[in-house]
Amino acid sequence: MSVFLGIDIGTSGTKTLAMDALGAIRAEATETYPCHVPRPLWSEQDPEDWWRATVRSVRRVIRQAKLRPADVTAIGLSGQMHGSVFLDKRDCVVRPAILWNDQRTAAECDEIERRAGGRAALIRMAANPALTGFTAPKILWLRNHEPRHFDATRKVLLPKDEIRRRMTGEYATDVSDASGTLLLDVARRRWSRRLLAKLDLDPDLLPECFESEDITGTLTSAAAKELGLSTGCVVVGGAGDCAAGAVGNGIVRRGVLSTSIGTSGVVFVHSDQPKVDPQGRVHTFCHAVRGKWHMMGVNLSAGGSLQWFRNALCQAETDRAKREGRDVYDILTAEAADVPPGSQGLFFLPYLSGERTPHADPDARGCFVGLTLAHGRGHLVRAVMEGVTYAMRESIEIFDGLGVPIRQIRVSGGGSRSPVWRQIQADVFGRKVTTINAEQGPAYGAALLAAVGAGAFSNIEEACRATIHVVKRTSPRQSARRAYNQAFPVYSGLYKVLADEFKRITALPSAFPH
Repeated sequence: MSVFLGIDIGTSGTKTLAMDALGAIRAEATETYPCHVPRPLWSEQDPEDWWRATVRSVRRVIRQAKLRPADVTAIGLSGQMHGSVFLDKRDCVVRPAILWNDQRTAAECDEIERRAGGRAALIRMAANPALTGFTAPKILWLRNHEPRHFDATRKVLLPKDEIRRRMTGEYATDVSDASGTLLLDVARRRWSRRLLAKLDLDPDLLPECFESEDITGTLTSAAAKELGLSTGCVVVGGAGDCAAGAVGNGIVRRGVLSTSIGTSGVVFVHSDQPKVDPQGRVHTFCHAVRGKWHMMGVNLSAGGSLQWFRNALCQAETDRAKREGRDVYDILTAEAADVPPGSQGLFFLPYLSGERTPHADPDARGCFVGLTLAHGRGHLVRAVMEGVTYAMRESIEIFDGLGVPIRQIRVSGGGSRSPVWRQIQADVFGRKVTTINAEQGPAYGAALLAAVGAGAFSNIEEACRATIHVVKRTSPRQSARRAYNQAFPVYSGLYKVLADEFKRITALPSAFPH
């Protein structure tokens, strides 16, 4: 039986899983690596760390599943979107990769809109406004601030596509990941030569663009030896982590929406047509499904907000959890469960890395609002979870306003594994939420794409029908729903009140110490 690998190059680590032709997971492994913050709101990684993690996780999976090299016939790649890997003419990395949550490029976003002829003109060309997380502003930042590095750059690749290059020697990407560069004509699913010309960027900087299930190359002999696989193994286009995660959740048909709470929070809905928000509050990207699109809202610090809280304020609980063989998040969410909906008037704005949807504000800052002496740690934890969920509700309300049908909500990521957070989502959204049998997210979606590319399924819709089904439903509680409907407008209004103050904070010399 053929086996397919799904490899997800994430922000905190690389996950590899092996899936058989029936969709069953044979083995999985994760290898972690650091994220570097050389200045506040900057975020960088060493692409060599991704490759080392890929090799180690693949070898662990092969060993655990007792596979022979020839058993693995295809690989699907997924990865953190928007990151920029700059390569010179010898394919050497010019500088550390600049990641999706890096906020240094506000001036370059303004430059892009100016060169494009305004925000509306840019949205017509690329379906999206210029946002600091996207790839195009990073390229312009390199040109503006590190001209020697820019002059040395011959190719710009996204994170998963740098791993593809290491595997196959090919420069290639897929349309879903390419959508997040701000350089793709999303409606036509090809690079926008018109926009590239306006930005004075050479089209040869970019790799060839494929559909997600297309075969983009085979393993080189050197890569096959390092990975423990065969040179007969093909690598398909794959997808950005959001689209791959949606495939892994079965979000491949109209009316189905997913929420995913990982480091970031993503609200993702399938679309048969390239529907665009004229205000640019949510993204319109190509889907990993051939000839389809999706709309997406993104919050940069979702699970990352709770992780920050744990790291900064819960060392004693973390140590206790290790001694007892427990997950520290189980301890914290149990405390949150004892707090009533609305956290007794305490709000958390999850803007620890700035914000994308719906405000697109790199200057936004995280904060607790409404603290009193009556609040304890459980209130703080619940407020963080509620704040992230309020932020996701803002995206859902935009989709509703645009007339996008939503008949089912599937929750995934860390937010789906926590019963407390599942219930908060159902209560805040005021809708039933469901979980599915597959919880591996982008890596599983990438494996399904590999299976389609290798011919195990005729298309991705068939693959999802055969492998993914709903296993649990969580309904909203009416009393909690009423409480959140009263609190949500307060949450939404807080950003409006604080937006100017966030900019004043950013302008303080002490906010960016050298």
